[in-house]
Amino acid sequence: MRERDVNEVVDLPDADATAALGARLADGLRPGDAVTLRGGLGMGKTHLARACIHALQRSAGTAPEEVPSPTFTLVQTYEVGGTEVWHLDLYRLATPDEAWELGLEEALERAICLIEWPERLGEAIPALDVALERSGDGRRATLTDRRRAA
Repeated sequence: MRERDVNEVVDLPDADATAALGARLADGLRPGDAVTLRGGLGMGKTHLARACIHALQRSAGTAPEEVPSPTFTLVQTYEVGGTEVWHLDLYRLATPDEAWELGLEEALERAICLIEWPERLGEAIPALDVALERSGDGRRATLTDRRRAA
């Protein structure tokens, strides 16, 4: 296997642009895929994850449901067209082991995982990494594909 890095920078002038990026990302996600969402507080990680989950639900023919932030629950799961989707917020974790105690290793094998604050894992995982930062009045997303390729 080799690792590939495909970088793309996307300007996100407003919340609608962030939601559009989330929907675009959803289009290519399959079970076993992970998307890591990096950026400071208020950069739009949860908004992007919510838009991605809603797009997955729409593509499966189900009505989008409420997608709360998993800040306090750490993980929210959704059943979307026979695929489990995990939305994780690791901000409150004290050690990387706590993430693995949640069952993340198994989820990474069989579910679609959207992971906020992935740096709390201690090491990078194979994922599509989305780094969000301020850019003028909006945000900028830098996408780096760190998934493994055969």
